[in-house]
Amino acid sequence: MPAPPAQHASDRFDSHGTVDGPWATDPTRGLTSAQVTAQRSRFGWNVVDCTPRRTWLSTLWEVLREPMFLLLLAASAIYLAIGDTSEALTLLAFVIGIVFLTVYQSHRTAQVLDSLRELSAPRAKVLRDGQRQLVSAADLVPGDIVFVDEGNRVPADGLAVELHELSVDESLLTGESAAVNKCVAQHDASPGDHADSQLFFGSMVVQGQARMIVTATGPSTTLGRIGKSLSGISEALSPLQIETRTFVNRFAAAALVTVFLLAAIYRWRSGEWLPGVLAGITLAMGILPEEIPVILTVFFALGARRIAKEGVLTRRMSAIETLGQTSVLCVDKTGTLTQNRMSVSALAAHGRRFDVDSSTQRIGPAYHELIEYLVLASEIDPVDPMERAFHETGRIGLAGTARLHADWSLVHEYALTPQLPAMSHVWLTPEPERYAVACKGAPEAVCTLCRLDEKEARTILDQAAEMASGGLRVLGVAKASHSRRDWPEDQHGFGFTFLGLVGLSDPVRPEVAASIAQCHAAGIRVIMVTGDYPSTARAIAAEVGIDSQRVITGQELATLSPTQVRAAVQDVETFARIRPEQKLQLVGALRENGEVVAMTGDGVNDAPALKAAHIGIAMGLRGAEVAREVAALVLLRDDFSPIVSAIRLGRRIYANLVLAISYLVAVHIPMIAAAVIPILVGLPPMLAPVHIVFLQLVIDPACSIVFENAPEDSRLMHVPPRRAGARLLSNRVFMQAGAAGALSAMLVLGIYAGLLRSTASLPLARTLAFDALVIVNVVLILVIPMMSRPKRLGIRRPQNRYLWMVLGMTSVALLLLMTVPSLARLFGLVALLSP
Repeated sequence: MPAPPAQHASDRFDSHGTVDGPWATDPTRGLTSAQVTAQRSRFGWNVVDCTPRRTWLSTLWEVLREPMFLLLLAASAIYLAIGDTSEALTLLAFVIGIVFLTVYQSHRTAQVLDSLRELSAPRAKVLRDGQRQLVSAADLVPGDIVFVDEGNRVPADGLAVELHELSVDESLLTGESAAVNKCVAQHDASPGDHADSQLFFGSMVVQGQARMIVTATGPSTTLGRIGKSLSGISEALSPLQIETRTFVNRFAAAALVTVFLLAAIYRWRSGEWLPGVLAGITLAMGILPEEIPVILTVFFALGARRIAKEGVLTRRMSAIETLGQTSVLCVDKTGTLTQNRMSVSALAAHGRRFDVDSSTQRIGPAYHELIEYLVLASEIDPVDPMERAFHETGRIGLAGTARLHADWSLVHEYALTPQLPAMSHVWLTPEPERYAVACKGAPEAVCTLCRLDEKEARTILDQAAEMASGGLRVLGVAKASHSRRDWPEDQHGFGFTFLGLVGLSDPVRPEVAASIAQCHAAGIRVIMVTGDYPSTARAIAAEVGIDSQRVITGQELATLSPTQVRAAVQDVETFARIRPEQKLQLVGALRENGEVVAMTGDGVNDAPALKAAHIGIAMGLRGAEVAREVAALVLLRDDFSPIVSAIRLGRRIYANLVLAISYLVAVHIPMIAAAVIPILVGLPPMLAPVHIVFLQLVIDPACSIVFENAPEDSRLMHVPPRRAGARLLSNRVFMQAGAAGALSAMLVLGIYAGLLRSTASLPLARTLAFDALVIVNVVLILVIPMMSRPKRLGIRRPQNRYLWMVLGMTSVALLLLMTVPSLARLFGLVALLSP
């Protein structure tokens, strides 16, 4: 059942408003800027689901519930219980500092994510001040004139005042999956009679296009009143996030157990409980890798911002994790490999060919009828580059003739379908009861509509193939005449006459060949999947460096078994005349072969393939909204090079994440050893909670700042993709980090035990051992990258200014501990260099 008519904003307008109803808007100019401002002040923003932004207080509350913070509070309470007020206050001061830094970092990360969400917010095409504009859907107000078309969601409630074969999926509101056909709203109809012309916010246009006048926005829409949300589904955790969360939870449980075990051991050896509990808390703080969730959030958020600067918007953070594994990149030709700046370059009619270029000023009469019906078969007010190219050819070739028909009226349309890749326009001419029909489409489809015999069709298709071999996109054009207003059910009902062929050129982007060469060097196959002729595809593929020795067409693909398709995608890199639903078949075959697939797409029919790919990449400028909704990445400019840049950054982010986690493994080993081994062997405790807090001030910025900003290696794109399903830390990397941590632990404990056995005082031994522990933590920041990086990636790395900032601040803090007696006493240490 259709949704009930909404209470429109137009029904509530009064004499004080700038717009008195949906019909008060100037249909040729839309609202003015002043009217938009006045409307927004009355009706607010066009937002149904207004999720509150994260505040400082909410971030603070999350931090205060962290296990590390609770352990620090417990340690402070124990110090107060045993009468060590200065130690308790010192620990609390450090706690406040760490909380402040963590809250600042978390809030900054949340701001980055919010800015990325704003970039991915829906857009709407609107007419304002006489010009078409692309604005945020939240910016719409009642009275706006909005253009909606196939594959996009309706951005507000409104009335359709002009449409062409419009069908809308309203299942979000009604639960009914069948598309609803719409008709034009009548000016003199009452609001209750507008049900068939009402468009509802959130519904999806599945066919056709329309111009609508906005009647309700935000909470006043039907969707807003029933309280549904378009964005209420949270993003699922990635495999890496699940793996690390499990890892942290297990260590947290282990840390809890160690508090009681170490406290019991200390009580058994010394007869005291509270110092033993402090020792257990110190060990638990050393074990607990609470930095890992923060590192993942920071790396993914800042990584997404880096990728956005390269022209790619990350809609799903898990895509960053997968970018480094990409082994196959499936791309379209038009607008991705080429510039999408089409121009008519060749005309063929009556067995002759005429080449067109920028210097062409006149086209002979032999091609006038071909151009005339080419323009009639095109959109009236075109936006698509190809349609605009047809109108430009008509302006040049038909100037001064009577073949440009501004007085004809478009009365019926037949849309292009996957079954018949051709479209037709029916025009009412000034002659009584005469309708002119113009058709354009794939040459083979137009030949079929013209009912040509095999010989005639073969001659035309051979000529089309010859034109396509020069890299041209070729279309056929036909005409028909009709004398009755009862239109045939489909285009086969007309008696078409074939007029000729049109060839369009679309220059290859100059940077594409170098970008594809980068992909090949990185072990990534680039497969071109296009709907163009095989000869066109072969010419473009050869120009950009894609293997075109063998080209498989959609017709051939349809005859292959699943096993044969899997074999074909292992070797073939150029697919032509592919239908949108066949893209899904290709993606499935590649996935079954164990490939990690990234797929570009822009249309409604591309959505299943984009969703099936490991990384769906939607075109942001010309892509349908449904394609952007299912995609993991959205190109902010329709170009190939940003995709390669995103893969490169994805590899860099993951490589730096491995460094950060490797450092965490290595740095926690000496901390754990220093907290537990002295007690187990009967020595006085070496570390207290305040020492762990000091070390966290080194570890946290090292992981979230130094390693996140580590520059990429120059040979990062010269190694194969990471294997799918590979663990974050390989056995080799884990063993290397563990060995570095074990050697550090042996050094620190050797210093501590040696000093105690040489009759040095406990404060002096603890001071020198703690200084050594801080130094090895710093040294590990430098050592881990050298150990974790394969030799083939080179030895020298570019400078990282954040590294020197952290090293400098750590050196200053350690120097203060060694020279200021009062500060040293707060840590239970002695000032080694005091005057």
